[in-house]
Formats: sequence, C-alpha cells, structure tokens
Amino acid sequence: MGNTIFETLIEAQQRANEQRTQSLDFIQGLCGEFEKYSQIDPKDFERYNVKRGLRNPDGTGVMAGVTKIGNVRGYIMEDGERVSIPGQLFYRGFEVQDLIRGFTAEDRFGYEETAYLLMFGALPTEEQLEQFKGIMSYFRQLPPNFTEDMILKAPSHDVMNKLARSVLALYSYDPDPDNNTLPMEMFQALKLIARFPVIVAHAYATKRHYFDRESLYLHRPQEGLSVAENFLYSVRHDNHFTREEARLLDLCLVLHMEHGGGNNSAFACRVLSSSGTDIYSAIAAAVGSLKGPRHGGANMRVMNMFSHIEAGVKDWKDDDEIRDFLTKILRKEAGDGSGLIYGMGHAVYTISDPRAVILKKFARGMAERKGMLDEFELFESVERLTPGVFREVTGQTKPLCANVDMYSGLVYKMMDIPPELYTPLFAIARIVGWCAHRIEEVYSPYSRIIRPAYKAVAPKRLFVPMSERS
Repeated sequence: MGNTIFETLIEAQQRANEQRTQSLDFIQGLCGEFEKYSQIDPKDFERYNVKRGLRNPDGTGVMAGVTKIGNVRGYIMEDGERVSIPGQLFYRGFEVQDLIRGFTAEDRFGYEETAYLLMFGALPTEEQLEQFKGIMSYFRQLPPNFTEDMILKAPSHDVMNKLARSVLALYSYDPDPDNNTLPMEMFQALKLIARFPVIVAHAYATKRHYFDRESLYLHRPQEGLSVAENFLYSVRHDNHFTREEARLLDLCLVLHMEHGGGNNSAFACRVLSSSGTDIYSAIAAAVGSLKGPRHGGANMRVMNMFSHIEAGVKDWKDDDEIRDFLTKILRKEAGDGSGLIYGMGHAVYTISDPRAVILKKFARGMAERKGMLDEFELFESVERLTPGVFREVTGQTKPLCANVDMYSGLVYKMMDIPPELYTPLFAIARIVGWCAHRIEEVYSPYSRIIRPAYKAVAPKRLFVPMSERS
C-alpha cells in the first residue's frame, strides 16, 4: 500500500527542512566571501572626515534641515563648547510641560489637541477641537473587509510588522493615492493618524489568536471616546478601563508624539518624502525604523533588563547590591550581554529628559495604588546609581540621564498592557509627528531630494575570465 496522506505530508515537510538546511549551509559559506571583500578600515572614517551616524565629533547632530514642528534641547553651545542644561521639548514652540499642564488642569485628554497643534501649527479653539475630534472619529473606520483581507488572512507575530504592511496596503484602497496636493495630503495624513490605533488593536488580536492560541476578540471604536480610551477599550476582552489608566496612557501618547526632525524614524520619513513618493510609502518606512531596538523598541529592552535585575538582586533596597549588578551588566557579565544599561543616556538630552521627568511623576502615584511601589523605587535606584557606575567602569564622564524608555514600559506594565504593544503604542503617538514632518518636507519651497555622500574605498580591480578564477 502507498503512503497515507499524513505520511506524505511528513515526508514533504522533511524534504523542505533538508532543502532549507542545505540552502543555509551554502549561504553561510558565501558569507565568508562577503567578509573577505567587505571589511572597511575604521581609519577610513577619520581619513575622510565621515560623520558616523550623521553625528559631529562632539556628539551633536549634523545640521540637515530646518523645521517649525518640534525642537529638542539638552545643551547649549558657549564659546564653541557644549554646555549641558535640563532637557526641553517643544511642540510648535510650546514647551511640552506647558501643554500637559494646560489640558490636565482642565481635566481634558490631550492627544487630539496636541495632534491638531502639530498638524496645523496652532492650538485649536473649543469649536475647532470638537470638529477635529468628529473628523478623526469618522476616519477611524477601516475600509470594508480590510481587517479580514489584510490582517486576519496574513497574521504576523510582530504587531509592528503588520502595521507597516497595513499602511502600504492602504495605498490600494485610496482612489487617488499619488495626489500630492496639500488638501489631499492632509486628508490622507489624518486618516492614517485615526486608523493607526485600530490597525494595532486588530493586529494584536490576530497575533494572540493565531500565535498565542487565544480566542479572537475584535472591538469596534466607540463614538465619544478619546484615542487613549478607545485603545484600552479595543485591546481588552471586557472593554473595561479606568479613567486614571486612560489619562496616563493619553499622557504617554502626548510625550511620544514628536521629537524633532532628526530622530531616526522622522528622518526616514523625510528622506522618502524628499524623493516625491506617496505618503503611505514614507510612513511605512518610519514604522520600520521605529521597530528597531535602537529606536522605538528600546522600552522592551528596558523591561527585559529589569527582569534580569529583579532576579539577580535579592534586596531591592540595597544600593551596593544594585551597584554590583549594574557593574556586571556594563562588563557584559549579566543582562543580555550587550554591555548596555537600557533606559539610560540620550543622543541630545544630558542632565534630564523632560519626558522621563513628567512620566516618572505621574507613574509614582499609579505605582502606589497598584502595589508596585517597590518595583518603581528599584527603577529610581537604577536611574540614580547608573551614572556613577558608568564612570567607574568606562572612565567616561559624559552626563547620563534616564530617557523616556526607562519609565514608559513600567507604566504600560502597571496598566497590564502586554510588552508586544509597547512599540506599537509609540507608533500610534509618533504617526502625528511623522505626518507633520512629511507635509513640511513636501511643501517646503527649498526641499531637495536628500542624498548624503558615501566615500567609496573599494580598490579598483581588473575583470578575471571565468576559466582563470580560483
């Protein structure tokens, strides 16, 4: 008798596995060729005055453009030297602390108001804000069958991956996707901003269903709820959330909404936009940038690091024990072996990151109410002790402060938001800044395609006939 269908399937899978192994072995051998001919001499960077990472030797960013959208300040220049100052973050000229103080004092959610400011350049009147909320609520609806065809039928274990693919797919649902007039660009941008939370919620539900073997729950956005409220409503089975949770999530979204044109994802968006491509391609590139652990994925790295600290430090109140463990992390003897203390240090901020300062203030109150004060204070201890440990181990004396990633993951944990949503929440906020930078780049009369130079250092070689190659 012939093989059963089951046995045939097993054999087919075994053959596929063997072919994959053979392909990987072949490619691994070719990697030796790549390494032989692709190594760059580190001295070439100095020889040709290369600004690695588009950074100047003193750590400041290479000036690549001008913007009216956001500004980040962590130092000032005096007599040609960098002088550290407490960090400042501005949205359209308003210091972010003032914006937050304004809407929290009046017991309002701030995401929609701040999005209006970044997109249009001015704070809305009460009437303008209500109209804007109504438009954004209408725009939340995804195209017919989009969730079924683009999310459910092609599940991904990574929500950011599904978000990027969904953004690109929306191009196909736009009857005029390459129309780059200002009204159409604004129309497309606001629809993307409104749809991001819905796509993330549906992508997460799909991930849980197909990869975590959980039941599938898809909730529709509700009229009259803020972005933060709707997100919590959408990702929870019972739709339940407290006003305190929604207010704190709203605060996180406002703090993550914009960070200047030079941050990696905003710059990626501007680079693509400068080529004249459509908004969907530019925003998808920004999502891909944010997905990286050196950018938006950093808060997950923070939480993973603290899982090591919490397991390796017996007494969370003992500074000496914490200091010893931090030393091991820096020496690559503990943690993930990277030698990095995640959540500490920033490319611009020196003395303090205003986002971390604000978030920490609000997080303490929730930690007390959630019974997580000991864990919160462990985070504070790591923040306090790291600069000294860093100086002792590395010998470097540069200022080192906690960045927003130090506390954002902890805040999400206190709200029972799963780690796989940390970076997507960052994207739900930052989409506003990306769209603002996209439109500024496209409609600047001085815009040119962004094309920095790379010095070619490969030696000239002569072609060798096939019969003479060894």
